[in-house]
Parts: sequence; structure tokens; C-alpha cells
Amino acid sequence: MNPSDDTPPPPGTGPEQPALHGALAGLMASVARLGVARGLPYAEVEEMLRLAFVQAAARAHPGLPEHRKVSRIATSTGINRREVTRLVQATQARRAGETPRARSVASEVFTHWRSQPPYRGADGEPAVLQRQGVAPSFETLAQAVTRDVHPRSLLDELCRLGLAQWDEAADTVRLSREGFVARGDVARQLAFLGDNVGDHLRAAVANVIDGDDRAHFEQAVFADGLSADSIASVRPAVRAQWQALLQALVPALEARVEADAALQPAPQGRLRIGLYSYHEGAEPAPVSSPREPLRPRAKRKK
Repeated sequence: MNPSDDTPPPPGTGPEQPALHGALAGLMASVARLGVARGLPYAEVEEMLRLAFVQAAARAHPGLPEHRKVSRIATSTGINRREVTRLVQATQARRAGETPRARSVASEVFTHWRSQPPYRGADGEPAVLQRQGVAPSFETLAQAVTRDVHPRSLLDELCRLGLAQWDEAADTVRLSREGFVARGDVARQLAFLGDNVGDHLRAAVANVIDGDDRAHFEQAVFADGLSADSIASVRPAVRAQWQALLQALVPALEARVEADAALQPAPQGRLRIGLYSYHEGAEPAPVSSPREPLRPRAKRKK
């Protein structure tokens, strides 16, 4: 046997390539659908993809001296050296101008309301709260999350996003949505898309590349051959599981954040835990109206 027979194939030529192509094609199809729906031209997506490849190659070779970095990135990505140099400079300029994303206090108030026992009713659902007064009220809820923003400002923001309703006559506040999906705020919706889907994808990619599916929990249940009614019947169970997960994890995570705030140096770790469902190919059957029996047509006489 030739010793070279045991040598692993070079990257990009192994038997897993068809599966890799299929996986990326599925991801690209969703990216293309979003781009087309929002009027994003292909050239801009191509530029982002080139930049992402250059950044990934740079991270894969962190110890290289600067004078060798461009050549190694060009070799790893197949992008010519001149283009790599341009993209590296663009990355440096972008990082210099980046500002940290502002904290979403409204989402924290929303999550606190749905997960903390004092602000839920006997049925486990978020309670209707007095706008002001002693706990549990919206005022104390907002102040439990932050004292840097006035409770009325937070209420106005939740109402603007279609997440809460204020009954001015009774001076009470209720949640009007089950999840923090900002209705009418496309920029915020897109930010959530990037954060949630991005971290899910990062977890799955890390598990595949590192060969350790225990590093990041990433599992799903799949079933096919279902009718629209069967799919609809599962939704209450999914919502109940999410609510149970929310109520179990949010208080525990808030306690850990508060405890870790005293550590030096300040911890930089972050954690995202999600639950999702997706369905297709089972539209509800149209409601048929009673039809008169077909009558035979009279034949024309010739």
C-alpha cells in the first residue's frame, strides 16, 4: 500500500463536499429570499461574503506576521492578494468606526414580565398590571430592570412596538404579544434575525468543525406527512414549553449576572438559548361551499 493512501484529502475535495454544498445551498436560498424581499442587490451580498471569508481566514491563522497574512488569506480563500488587501483595510476601518449596540431595555422588561412570578397570574400568564403603585405594578417592574429610563418612557416604547396596551381609563397595562417581535420596527426585527439565527448557526458550525456536538446544545425534532390541522395542534405545546423554559432560565440567569457583576476582571461571556419551530407544505384546506349537482348539458342539434 502506498503510504500516501492514508493522507487525508486536501480541503474542498473530500467525500463530504456534496453534503457541504447542499447545506450551504439551503442557507444561501434563505439569504437570497431575504435580500430579494428587501431590495438588497446581489453585489452588496457578494461584498459581504468576500469580507466574511477574509475575516474567517484571518481568524484561522491568528499567529501569522503581518507580511505573510495577506498571502495566507489569499491562499485559503481563493481571493486575489490585491482584493484581500482592500478587504483587510475595509475591516480595520469598520472596526475603528464601530460602536457597541445599545442595550435593549424594552426587551428586558418584556422578558421580566413574562418570567418573574410576581408579575404573572394564577394561570402563569403575564398579569394585567396597574401602571403605578406598589408591586406588582408596571412601575416596579420597570424599576426592577433599570432606573436609568423612566417607566413611562418604557411603557410608551412597548406600546409603540405593539407589545403592550395601556388602558387609560383603568390605568392598567397588559401584554399583547407572546414574543418580543417588534411589530412595525423592521430594523429591530432584522437585528433579532441576525442575532438569533446567527448564534444558532454559529453553534451548529462550531459543533461540525470542532467535531464535538457537546460544545453547543443544538437539537431538533422533525416530522413529515402532517396535515395543517396536525401542525396547528402542536403549536400550544411548543408555546407551553417555551414559557416553561423562560420561567426556569430567566430568573436563574438574572441572578448569575448580578453575582458575576462583582467579579474582577469583569466577565465577557455571553449565552443565548432559543427554541424555534418551522413548518411548510401544509396549508389549511379551503372551506368548500355546497354545490349544486351537475346537470347534463343538452346537445346541440346539427
